[in-house]
This record gives sequence, structure tokens and C-alpha cells, in this order.
Amino acid sequence: MFDAFISHIQTARLLTPTQRYLLACSGGLDSMALAHLLLKAKIPFELAHVNFQLRGEESLGDEAFLRNWGVKNGIEVHVHSSDTKSYASEKGISIQMAAREIRYHFFEEIRSSRALSGIVLAHHQDDQLETIFLHLLRGTGIEGITGMNDRKGWLIRPLLIFSRKEIEAYMQQEGHAWREDRSNASSDYKRNKLRHDGLPAIYALEQDARKNLLHSFDRLKDTGKAFLSLFEFWKIQHVEEADDFSILPYEALLQVNGAATLLYFWLRPYGFNSDQARSIFESLKDPKSGRLFLSSSHQVGLDRNALFLSAIPPHFDPISISYGMDVISIFSKKYNLGWETQAVALDPNPSHAQLDADTLEYPLVVRNWEEGDRFTPLGMQSEKKISDFLIDQKVPLPLKKEVKVVVSGKKIAWVWGMRIADWAKITPNTLKILYIKSATS
Repeated sequence: MFDAFISHIQTARLLTPTQRYLLACSGGLDSMALAHLLLKAKIPFELAHVNFQLRGEESLGDEAFLRNWGVKNGIEVHVHSSDTKSYASEKGISIQMAAREIRYHFFEEIRSSRALSGIVLAHHQDDQLETIFLHLLRGTGIEGITGMNDRKGWLIRPLLIFSRKEIEAYMQQEGHAWREDRSNASSDYKRNKLRHDGLPAIYALEQDARKNLLHSFDRLKDTGKAFLSLFEFWKIQHVEEADDFSILPYEALLQVNGAATLLYFWLRPYGFNSDQARSIFESLKDPKSGRLFLSSSHQVGLDRNALFLSAIPPHFDPISISYGMDVISIFSKKYNLGWETQAVALDPNPSHAQLDADTLEYPLVVRNWEEGDRFTPLGMQSEKKISDFLIDQKVPLPLKKEVKVVVSGKKIAWVWGMRIADWAKITPNTLKILYIKSATS
């Protein structure tokens, strides 16, 4: 097994003796096998262990075992103790999820502070199969049945080519000790039920079932890589990226096979799930402009002929502008307020405003526009509804809610970033100009 291990980490470029790593170690069979393999391969590493305080004296025994092993072999051991039950209760999550969050946070903390080259994990073939089947039971797509990767970011899994049986045979052959976690024999958890009952029943259906499953999932992983490459090409072709939003025309989806999947992979990084992606796709059969779909951080809106993806705007409280103020901030972006008493060059930038300061009623108020708002656009003699003005300006429906206006008394002086009101414009008789422009201009 050692020779196969060395060949694998060299071929896959997972580990090198010229760098130092952090080994996540429970003291159990798998992680202790990996510890001995790293030691024998002369790959520098430090060891990290979490005492979850879930198994009383057994947990203390695991910690003591690893501390002694570290001293005996000259390996630095980092230990973190955590009240996992309390953490889970405070967060409202399961014990398993709490343990996962605790350990990965601790591992990354040590890796970062010690400037180590990666976090080495002892997942093997059996863990891989269990993980894939758990994903299938919960409902997943191709991303869930490709399993764990040998390397993902800082996480390195050099044992994925080995079975638990091979690892146990190696440890027994070498005479190495490890700690047994009695909870692994229990069927209280879904993974354990799958390990002890579900997968053995599947393996019994066919002589080479286990081997064939691994082969099938490897092929699916390769298929997934091919799909992702094609998806990126499709996205570059069809998704238009703007400063604050992305645009995807309906036609890029309606004539394509697997459109709901393409939509899901586009939206997944923004917190949308596969069910939402399918609902959005179904809505395109009879699109109603203005309809919104929300994740925890982003929104997808239907416009006339395209989907608009943008961050959910934060709540906006009206801002008051008193006479003489020199700066205001809108969502952390600063704007300078100049009070000019001499003629200035006309600024054609619609993101800026030059207003006749003496025609304004103070304090001015910056707020979101509301239904029923009207103003007289520059160059016009009659009022126009803000809603109609935004249609004329072809502002996408999902972005209309973010438009702000500057109100003077009961009149709108400026549709922010778009058009000032005709009555507030500067004229040859203007004595003082309020000049609003971005502080970065």
C-alpha cells in the first residue's frame, strides 16, 4: 500500500516533501493510517485533533493517545476542545453539522496561522461511496454524484484510491495502533445505517457491484467536468455582465436542451437551488414582467425578454440634505455636494446633477421613488409619471425599485443618476448652483 500511496501522491501532485501540511486526525483507523504513511514518506506535517466532548472518557482517551503519538514521533499536535452539543443547540443545527463546522473552522485556523500548505484528510473509497449515496438520498444532480475530489482548495484527500479493507490490512500488517470509535458501530445515524445495512445489500446484488459503482461514478465525474467546461462556454456566449447585475436573454434558454440545468449552474453560486431554477425556467413559458425569485442574497427578475440577476438591495432609509452640507453617502458610496456661486461648465454626466440652489426647498430628501410620483423631465413642459419615465429609459423592471429621487418640498428635483427636473435647472439668472457628483469622479 505504501508504494501505491507514493505513486498516487506523486502522479496526482497532491503532496511533496518540500512543503508542510496539517493532518486532520481523530485517532481512528483511517487518519492514523494516513499519519503513518506521511511519516514513512517523510512528508512534513503537523496534526490537528478536535475533542468534541461527546463520548466522555473515550474522547479524553483519543486526545491522550494522539498527544502521546505526537511526542513519540516528533510531530506537533494541535488540540481543540468544544462543547458540540451546546454549539449545535445555539446554532439550531444537528450534532453532525455542528461537529463539521467546528472541526473545519479549527483546521483552517491552524493552517492559516501556521502558513501550512494544505489540510490533509483521510477519506477513502468507502467514504466516497457513502457520500455519493447520501447525496442521492437527499436529491442531487451531477454535482452530487461526482463525490469528493482528491484536492479542493486547501483540502487534500490522498486515500480516495484505497478501500477501508486495504487500509485496515496495512495497519495490521505494520502493527500500528488506532482508536476505535464505538459510535461507528451504531445505526443511529443515516451514514452508519447506509454503511452497515444499505451498501452491503447493494454489493450483494452483483459480484463486482462495488467495483462497478466506483467505475460508474468515475465516468460521471468525467462527464461532469465535460459539462462544466461546456457550461462555461455557454455562459460566456449568453450572459451579459454589467456593474451591478447580469442579464440572460430568454432565447438562450428556450431553444436549448437541459435549460433548467444550465440555469441552475448559473444561479447556484448566488444561493439558488435546483427547484428554484426549474421554477424560473417554467415561468419563462408565460413570462410576467416584474416577477421576482429570491435567494438569501440575490434576486432574479423577469423583464420583457431577459432574466436579470442582481444582489438584493439593502433597506434604504431616506437621507436629508440640509443647505450647505458638503457630502452624503448612499450605500457606502460618497457624493460631494458643491454650492457654487460662480458659473461652472455644464456637466453632461447623468450620474451628476447641477441644480439651481435658490429654487429648492430645504431640507431636500433622497428616497426611493413611489407609485404616483411625477416630475417634469428636463426639456419638457408637462409632468410625467416616474413609472412611465423609467419605461421610456428602458430600466429593467427588477431594477426599478432601486431608483431614487431627490425631493424638494413636494416636488421631485432629480431622478437620481438619470434626469433633473426642468424647473430645477440652472439658467442665466441662477445665482447659486447645487452640484452633486460622485466623490470618485
